[in-house]
Amino acid sequence: MDYKEKREKKLDSRKSMTDTTPLLDNTYQENNRNNNNSNFYYRFNSFPVSNSAVVEMTTSSVNSKQLRSVFLGVDVGTGSARAGLFNEDGKLLGSASSPIQIWKDGDCIEQSSTDIWLAICTAVKAACALGNVSKEEVKGLGFAATCSLVAVDSEGEPVTVSWSGDTRRNIIVWMDHRAVKQAERINASNSPVLQYCGGGVSPEMEPPKLLWVKENLQESWSMAFRWMDLSDWLTYKATGDDTRSLCTTVCKWTYLGHAHMQQINEKDSRDMEACGWDDGFWEEIGLGDLVDGHHAKIGRSVAFPGHALGLGLTLSAAKELGLMAGTPVGTALIDAHAGGVGVMESVPASDSESIVDEDAISRRMVLVCGTSTCHMAVSRPKLFIPGVWGPFWSAMVPEYWLTEGGQSATGALLDYIIENHVASPHLANRAASRRISIFDLLNEILESMKQDEGSPFITALTNDIHILPDFHGNRSPIADPKSKGMISGLTLDASEKQLALLYLATVQGIAYGTRHIVEHCNANGHKIDTLLACGGLTKNRLFVQEHADIIGYPIILPRENESVLLGSAILGAVASKKYPTVREAMKAMNAAGQVVHPSKDVKVKKYHDAKYSIFRDLYEQQQKHRSLMTEALS
Repeated sequence: MDYKEKREKKLDSRKSMTDTTPLLDNTYQENNRNNNNSNFYYRFNSFPVSNSAVVEMTTSSVNSKQLRSVFLGVDVGTGSARAGLFNEDGKLLGSASSPIQIWKDGDCIEQSSTDIWLAICTAVKAACALGNVSKEEVKGLGFAATCSLVAVDSEGEPVTVSWSGDTRRNIIVWMDHRAVKQAERINASNSPVLQYCGGGVSPEMEPPKLLWVKENLQESWSMAFRWMDLSDWLTYKATGDDTRSLCTTVCKWTYLGHAHMQQINEKDSRDMEACGWDDGFWEEIGLGDLVDGHHAKIGRSVAFPGHALGLGLTLSAAKELGLMAGTPVGTALIDAHAGGVGVMESVPASDSESIVDEDAISRRMVLVCGTSTCHMAVSRPKLFIPGVWGPFWSAMVPEYWLTEGGQSATGALLDYIIENHVASPHLANRAASRRISIFDLLNEILESMKQDEGSPFITALTNDIHILPDFHGNRSPIADPKSKGMISGLTLDASEKQLALLYLATVQGIAYGTRHIVEHCNANGHKIDTLLACGGLTKNRLFVQEHADIIGYPIILPRENESVLLGSAILGAVASKKYPTVREAMKAMNAAGQVVHPSKDVKVKKYHDAKYSIFRDLYEQQQKHRSLMTEALS
């Protein structure tokens, strides 16, 4: 059997009963019947094209001078799309960002895939310009994004998921909580798959959101041809390959990744059929139609993160991004998980050069601190931890089970506390005039207050202000989306100093929440003793120090601030075959920076232990209040 016949057979085998479009458009076959030059790149299309479309082949026009090997990472967060370029040692060469639009209406939070792609293209071109990197030097590309839900029709066009009917709004954002009731009904099913997500799905996961759309937007449900996690949609848009990531499907769709335990090596992991769906689960929760066509709408082919997709960038995507057609694209990660990949091997040289300890990675937890905070830990044995997502097999680090805790609002909560205070506008103007962040200015105010009041340490300034940070529910370890934020200790004071105290108490409340997660994980089989942190909030020295003091563990910061972008770039490096596995690429491209140690002052520990006890009691009080009011209204 010749190459063409083998390729046609493979494509035919990947067609769905209801989807006659192969995962890879086969237009290129007819145009390259006699061309066996592997140095050429072929064009294939993400979406159906007209019969007049022709296949174009391009070769590099670069002269023979030595080119660098550069890897591009793209990260789509809640508010922006970012691009970063890294060399083979993981050093950042250049980065850029572009804002993305977001619509908020109560619990409904939506975005546009069209807008996001345009923002990505802008960021990639800007990053290449700033880093003085030519398109020929980019050897691989990886994507990461929030775990938001994208709907497209059979032509790849957006399908609205909004009450407004606005077709631009085809993404339900990760933090959208419209599907709380659907999540509760799904969890009442007690399906066996639920044990792999902490005992129940969150309204931030995809099954509840899908059920909400089916029950509330029937026209959209009928029109949708593909439902995709945002990062999977990005690789689909870039390559035309509909293969889904084990990271997204396992962590957010209840896919059982351990069905592929025997396919971990490169040869066996090619063209993996999606055999980890539990059809009974989808039938039971009322979404049995998603099983049709070998799960065509939600994923009939899966791959490990970093697996090279299709034939790389399509010509159209390459043109829009300003890159070379055929550039290898790795199977994607969720943004927090990319942060884990970008930082988890960032251990100080003195540690990494000592006797190799393969279990050391299992004693680390990565905090990815942005709009929300994700808490990522891995283990060789699978650990079922109530209220904590997972265990997810190979969803982040190959051949390890992932435990994923989280806080739904951290950076978002700090913004909320600051921006809704009467002193905020004046404070923001002062910070802007000095070209420093408002966090830096608040930290200065706290230091001044410590001196003026003779406080033994800054932390002690909040001895009568206590905050439960569940303003967007509790993701872990209580797993209560109905939990509310609480503030104890308010007065009529509306000064900048009072805002500084509220800010400090909020930082502490967030850190107590992380301590609760760490303690809960360790009580259920983990042996975490070291934290690694990345994300925008880690640029705030007070935020990091409070976490170290409150949890009592050292916190390692990475050499490169942009760990999520680095994790994404690692996917491109693996796809390009620069490194054989994600783990090997992590070891080569991760590097440690500053290590923040907890205070050795026993008074600081005693103080935080007392406040932590109050923190835990706040939720208990809330439960009592909720019960009393429910009884009163019954």
